[in-house]
Amino acid sequence: MRQITAEDLDYLAIGAAILGTGGGGDPFIGKLMAQQAIAEEGPVTLLAADEIADDALVLPSAMMGAPTVMLEKIPEGLEAVRALRAEERRLGRKADATSPIECGGINSQIPFLLAARTGLPVLDGDGMGRAFPELQMETFHVYGVAGTPAVVADEHGAIVTIEAKDNFQLEWLARGVTIRMGGHAQLIDYPMSGADFKRTAVRGTVSMGLAIGEAVHNAHSRGIYPVEAVCAATQHTIYGRGIVLFRGKVVDVERYTRAGFAVGHATLQGLAEYQGSQLTIEFQNENLVAQRDGEMLASVPDLICLLDSEVATAVTTERLRYGQRVVAIGIPTPEIMRSEPALAVWGPAAFGYDIPFIPLEARFKDYYRKYGVASDKEKYLGE
Repeated sequence: MRQITAEDLDYLAIGAAILGTGGGGDPFIGKLMAQQAIAEEGPVTLLAADEIADDALVLPSAMMGAPTVMLEKIPEGLEAVRALRAEERRLGRKADATSPIECGGINSQIPFLLAARTGLPVLDGDGMGRAFPELQMETFHVYGVAGTPAVVADEHGAIVTIEAKDNFQLEWLARGVTIRMGGHAQLIDYPMSGADFKRTAVRGTVSMGLAIGEAVHNAHSRGIYPVEAVCAATQHTIYGRGIVLFRGKVVDVERYTRAGFAVGHATLQGLAEYQGSQLTIEFQNENLVAQRDGEMLASVPDLICLLDSEVATAVTTERLRYGQRVVAIGIPTPEIMRSEPALAVWGPAAFGYDIPFIPLEARFKDYYRKYGVASDKEKYLGE
């Protein structure tokens, strides 16, 4: 158990933007709303998964829509509260906790905004372990939790409750509602028991976001290169140490909004030891694949993060611009996200890439032999 303050959310915003792998929405606006709520209502309790009762009702909360829209269409701040109350009425009982559905970007902040306004605790875990663009791309879905009934709410007071035959239909229906609500909305979905949360969630992701953010924030005062601080902050986790994939300058960005997603690619021209090479990153809200000179370096579900080369803050897909100096890093995902059922939902093929998923530890064996991996990942380091 930990009390989360407004200052903690500064750290979480930094770390969650990195875990958002380019998407998840810029956390700045969400952070301001959550900090205001905490200033008015008091700190929020963060609970480890094991601290919630098995029969508790957990209602995960999030923003849904294209991150680019939120730069111009600011949320009102109470959408998630209205959605939660509507879900409680539909289920006939009060919520005992909320959680992120994804730990990246603005969706790291929405549960704290909701929790401060309702007095609920936030659980330290989520259903993505990063950010993904679609609602069925959740460990909750992969391991058997129904996404509905779900509630979508906008800033004008509109509330839509969705019952769907499966979680793929939930995504299709909720996406259509969100588009008609102006491109982004607030969401409550995957209502579940505490026992199901413990079974299906990627655990400890809020704490890891806080740790990454604090490491970046304090790096210069400790004489540590901020990018190295990010890699080190992930080392002793269920993820694994981050690795630098490329350093370069953004020389081309193609980006457009399609069907509620920010879609496109960015091209980086190599700098320093990468001089003469080129990196291409393709994204759909989040960074999906990274190729250097035509060679695949990393792909979903492993995290591909673009960081400012000096201060190591995340550069999200909606803020990519010509001339930016960035460092691309990869962060391995937890094993719960690499099972065959999981890869069927968010592996490269799920996004239209005819390539196998090869974990970062298998691609960069020497690096991970040097720094070590968790016992459940030693299989990737074989000869």
